[in-house]
This record gives sequence, C-alpha cells and structure tokens, in this order.
Amino acid sequence: MPRSFDMATDYEGSVEQVHRAFADERYWLARLADSGADETTLDTLDVGADGSLDVVTTQVLRADRLPGLVSQFHRGDLSIQREEQWQPVHDGMSHGTVRGSVSGAPVALSGTATLSATDTGSRLSVHLTVEVKVPLVGGKIEGFIGNQLADLLIAEQRFTSVWITDHA
Repeated sequence: MPRSFDMATDYEGSVEQVHRAFADERYWLARLADSGADETTLDTLDVGADGSLDVVTTQVLRADRLPGLVSQFHRGDLSIQREEQWQPVHDGMSHGTVRGSVSGAPVALSGTATLSATDTGSRLSVHLTVEVKVPLVGGKIEGFIGNQLADLLIAEQRFTSVWITDHA
C-alpha cells in the first residue's frame, strides 16, 4: 500500500531566485555533482518561453554502497530517474510535479510541490507518494525511502541557498 509524505523546507531566497536557479544548467550540474551519487546526468532541462521548466536527472548509486534493506530487493547498481516540472512564477508562487523511478525495481514516486513566498524568503512544500511493490517488506522500504527523501530535501535546500548567495 502506498505511503504519503508531506515535507517542507524554507529558503532565504525569493521564489523568483529559487525558480531562476532551477532554470540554470550550471545549477543542476553543480547540484548533481554535490549529490553524493556515483554517477549523475542531467538528461533534460527545457526552459519554456513562459518560464515553465522540465527537468530530468539520473543518479546512480553503486551496489556496494546500498543499505542492506535495499540490497535485499534489488541486485546491482541503483539507477534513479527523477522528473520535475515547474510552472512559471505567478503571483509569487510556482507549482510543480515530481516523479521518480528506479530502473529494474518495483518503486514509484510521484507528488506535487509548491514554491511560495514567506516573510523571510520562500518555502518549498512537497506532498509525495511512494509505492514499493514488494510483498511483506514494501511498507518498510517505503518508510525508509520517505526518511531518505526528507534528508534529501534538506540537503538540496542547503545547496540551493548557497548557490543563490554565490550567484546573486
């Protein structure tokens, strides 16, 4: 049974600054390089004339680095594809969708995101659903993934905040 997770993180930068970073190829290449994955690629970065964004990344974690829980249901390297679509900034907000998949594994992730203004910058609020179709242990793996996603959101917020400061 799929599990849902609600997460949020605050940025010192404005909605426009965060969205502008998301539209910058240099940002994505640096963010991927900083991700800790063994291999990374920026597969797609399409910036629409209206400011909409389509981003697809792939990150590979080598099998010898995977936690035991993951190794039990997936042999070999873990290839994670992530797709994000962001609408243009309108009235101080941008809405997005996120999808994730793991090649050769019964894992699916999907969700929605909102980047909105706060008094001190902006907030990224995310609602994600994770489904792992593995009998008996799927729920445990979904919980593990949810915890990892929370850590990932914090790490990406930190990276983005530094990026905005360094490239303002």
